[in-house]
Amino acid sequence: MTYLGIDIGTSGVKALLIDRAGKPLGEATAKAIEPTRPHPGWSEQNPADWWNATLEAIDKLSKAHPEELAKVRGIGLSGHMHGATLLDRNDQVLRPCILWNDGRSAAECAELEAALPSLRDIAGNIAMPGFTAPKIAWVRKHEPEIYSKIAKVLLPKAYIRLLLTGEHIEEMSDASGTLWLDVGKRDWSDELLALTGLNRSHMPRLCEGSAASAKLKREFASRWGMSGDVVVAGGAGDNAAAACGIGAIQPGEGFVSLGTSGVLFVSNDRFRPNTQGAVHAFCHAIPDTWHQMGVILSATDSLNWLAKITGQDPAKLAGAAEAGFKGPGEEIFLPYLSGERTPHNNAGARGSFTGLSHSTDAALLAQAVMEGVAFAFRDCQRVLTDAGTEMGQLLAVGGGSKSELWLKLIATNLDTEIALPEDGDFGGALGVARLGLCAAEGTDPAEIMTMPAIKRVIKPDAALKTAYTEQYARYRALYPAIEEARK
Repeated sequence: MTYLGIDIGTSGVKALLIDRAGKPLGEATAKAIEPTRPHPGWSEQNPADWWNATLEAIDKLSKAHPEELAKVRGIGLSGHMHGATLLDRNDQVLRPCILWNDGRSAAECAELEAALPSLRDIAGNIAMPGFTAPKIAWVRKHEPEIYSKIAKVLLPKAYIRLLLTGEHIEEMSDASGTLWLDVGKRDWSDELLALTGLNRSHMPRLCEGSAASAKLKREFASRWGMSGDVVVAGGAGDNAAAACGIGAIQPGEGFVSLGTSGVLFVSNDRFRPNTQGAVHAFCHAIPDTWHQMGVILSATDSLNWLAKITGQDPAKLAGAAEAGFKGPGEEIFLPYLSGERTPHNNAGARGSFTGLSHSTDAALLAQAVMEGVAFAFRDCQRVLTDAGTEMGQLLAVGGGSKSELWLKLIATNLDTEIALPEDGDFGGALGVARLGLCAAEGTDPAEIMTMPAIKRVIKPDAALKTAYTEQYARYRALYPAIEEARK
């Protein structure tokens, strides 16, 4: 038997086949039309683009691996979170999906929190423009004709599930990012829904990520040569899916994602919100499990920005920083090029360099950028710890994890060992393929979602601990001072 994971991103879709032992058998990708930005701060995408890319990716797998695809018994879905896909009573899309990185609904966030002071206690999260509910509040105010026709609001992967199965269903991790879920109770909140004039009839049915949600339509099973019933699992939001892919499902297990943005992800055995620190507290894709995330908006994107303005290659900049590294210098960088989520929840925050001198060169700027990102992760760790979270060794994923220096800076600042997996794909597609296996076979997720083999472990550098604690204190003092000066 085989199992299929489908990871739906804004730039495209990846489909991955695995066997019963979790070994990858084949993969295919298809590009989607890039999101549009009709106005500054807006970000939208046509849901048909995800659907066309999904069909293209699986069709490619069918041509390249027809025998393996024909044996599929379980499918898992992952997708970018928070997107507002609005459907009428005939399941027709009413407008382009408003995406996770759309910032138009800042005013509506403040209005929602003022209207229900207990919002943060129920949702476990701050009302942010990235979440789904504020987007609907914006549509209600600015596009009343469209709002009046809303019969269902689906997240991106739930829309793909609808087309694959004919069912309106969402799982807990993705639903946590709507601001309509009572995250502690793992159920829709009537109070939160009422804030946007909606009720449970507008929501998909909820299920757990490792549970069977629906069955694949016969037309698609026939199209891809599959026989018998093919189960579609609940699946997971993108970060929970990545956690399933690397096996971070037990309390204290987690990962550091050094991608375009940065994520510090830790699994929890209970609901542990910390809205004061702008921590994301969500359900995990595994029953009776939650997770927390600290999110920074410009991780490797900060080094890419420096590379662009200096005309150098990011990898060479990182290499130059490592070659000349002697510990923290005078230069300090705040990585708020796109604003910041954790811990500041400030879309208007901006990046800055301080401590520049005639001796500052590109390598020292690169070191400061890498240190600034490490300090941002330290901020995330601080507010997760404030919520009572304990974390053990963290796995490193993402393009930035190729830099030995960057990993050492993060390990030292978090005072936590960072493990680098053996080369392989441990992303969302693998995670939800594993969830598809669990749903189809009734297998305990703990048996399937094991951690990968570790290539090496980067330990904190004790000799640098005091120096970086002092530098971090200077880093923390800069944000409020600069924000005050910008007023």
